[in-house]
Amino acid sequence: MREFFSFDERLGIQIPDFPMELAEYTLEIQQDILLYWEQVRGSIPDRISDLEHQINQKQALLSNESNFPLSCKLNTEIAELASIINDLWLWYRTNEVVSTKVHQ
Repeated sequence: MREFFSFDERLGIQIPDFPMELAEYTLEIQQDILLYWEQVRGSIPDRISDLEHQINQKQALLSNESNFPLSCKLNTEIAELASIINDLWLWYRTNEVVSTKVHQ
């Protein structure tokens, strides 16, 4: 299935990367793709939990930080982690789109 997915370094997960439209594949390949995506999708909440833990750690550091440039850096890192979480939720919700395409 690796030929239908690519690892996204920022998100830390495999994301769909189809060379052709999903409907152009055989039903068997579509089902394999869907099964693999379900496995990836199932790992997303754990990934989000890890990122939330990192945010909590950075917020704890931020609450005691008096150095303004370091505070800005921590805020930027927190914002980036929150952005990643948002994108992961979007990918998590794409299950309906992938599943619908496979079943059409």
